[in-house]
Amino acid sequence: MVQKFGKKSTADEVLSGLDLSSKRLLVTGVSSGIGLETARALAARGANVVGTVRNLAQAQQAIAPIRDAALRGHGSLELIELDLASLQSVRTAADELLAQAQPFDVIIANAGVMVTPFARTEDGIEIQFATNYVGHFALLQRIHPRLADNGRLVALSSQAHRIADIDLDDLNFERTAYDPWLAYARSKTATALWAIEFDRRYRDRGIRAASVMPGNSFTGLTAHFSEAELQGLFEAVGKAREETNLPPAELKEIPQAAATSVWAAVVADREAIGGRYLEDCSVAVVDDTPNPFADGVRRYALDAENACKLWEKTEALLNTIS
Repeated sequence: MVQKFGKKSTADEVLSGLDLSSKRLLVTGVSSGIGLETARALAARGANVVGTVRNLAQAQQAIAPIRDAALRGHGSLELIELDLASLQSVRTAADELLAQAQPFDVIIANAGVMVTPFARTEDGIEIQFATNYVGHFALLQRIHPRLADNGRLVALSSQAHRIADIDLDDLNFERTAYDPWLAYARSKTATALWAIEFDRRYRDRGIRAASVMPGNSFTGLTAHFSEAELQGLFEAVGKAREETNLPPAELKEIPQAAATSVWAAVVADREAIGGRYLEDCSVAVVDDTPNPFADGVRRYALDAENACKLWEKTEALLNTIS
């Protein structure tokens, strides 16, 4: 009987009893939060994890739990430096990964930023769009030959995708007035669409891709919120869910927030999750109610036609920079 997992499952519970010593995985953003817990849980089961961090020197102390888990579980951890907001950094990291002969069984595009003040990267890209989506897209464009046949791509999206669809005519906030939540939402919708098109393009190699809503939790992503802003956000979420007769929202502990990522990476049936949006260790239901704090996925985040158009426009954007 296949064990069922849900919103309260932890990454350790999902991986319980598994031997991942034959698996090699790339996880972006392993120095804190969900990425750290994802890498730790995988390494504890013997996986060979390559983790990315923005600053190698600063990350050494933070990633100690992953190294300890790898030692106890006979796994391994290798770190490489990667700043997803810099296309030069992406190219350097990609070249380093390409120089290695070993393929990856799974790539987990985990790293991200959330609701940041307006800024553009050195490449002229709005910072949330650049970090959460474009940097990962550019990385995989270069290293996809290292994703093994029958491998998987797991891309972290967010419940915030429900706030807004992408704007294919203004991806980079050239004409739209900047709003931190709008920018975050668009970047996470873009991530979900990227997984759909990646799945379509590489399915003939047995590769499947899915996006993941990890669950709301306290991580470093909330660094730009004051205590009052966080309290206001929780009150708004509670009110919006109450008005539509939804149960109160529950914050996840970080081990619970990492569960769907590892489930998608090594446990879930590949055919069941390919090209889908996942939450709470299952394929999410489609829910087009306008409530941004409802569960499930908005239909526009599954739009295959827009996913293809976004891919083409992202390629064109990168071509203008390189």
